[in-house]
Amino acid sequence: MQLIEQQVKQWLEDVVIGLNLCPFAAKPNRNKQIKIFVSEDDNENDLLETIYMQFKELDETPPETLETILVVAPFLFEEFDDYNQFLDLIEGLVVQLGKSGTYQIASFHPDYCFYGAEPDDAENLTNRSPYPVFHLIREESMAKVIKHYPNPEAIPDRNIECVENLTPEQMRQLFPYLIK
Repeated sequence: MQLIEQQVKQWLEDVVIGLNLCPFAAKPNRNKQIKIFVSEDDNENDLLETIYMQFKELDETPPETLETILVVAPFLFEEFDDYNQFLDLIEGLVVQLGKSGTYQIASFHPDYCFYGAEPDDAENLTNRSPYPVFHLIREESMAKVIKHYPNPEAIPDRNIECVENLTPEQMRQLFPYLIK
């Protein structure tokens, strides 16, 4: 489990922060406000319960202490389609908890593929991670940082351009888990 956490932390620091794919991640990472929780669950019901408990922890912990949580599911969702369908259950959980507008989910998977994209399209790299990851985000915190960020709508296009310009060597270095 420690190795998995270390690999996700490396991805967070080298890819997400290192390539500046999320310009809002560096500060909470520097301040140790990001929790990486590696789930041992091997079925969806248990994982949904785990994610519920992580939401509860966010509810009970001030953002100054814990800004966001990455829930890693290394033993589930080998197929991206299964992962993608599970996202609907998490969204349903957020609604059921009455937390719409409080939390949002960002999604990452080793085989992430945007709708309408081909699996080998570079744009998919922006959401590819070593394991399936569910990023639990406080909407209020996002709203605060976006307010002070020029042109946040351009972030996805800038990210795509960034990963499209990576050399094959940089891709091998940053995404070793994608090399089969």
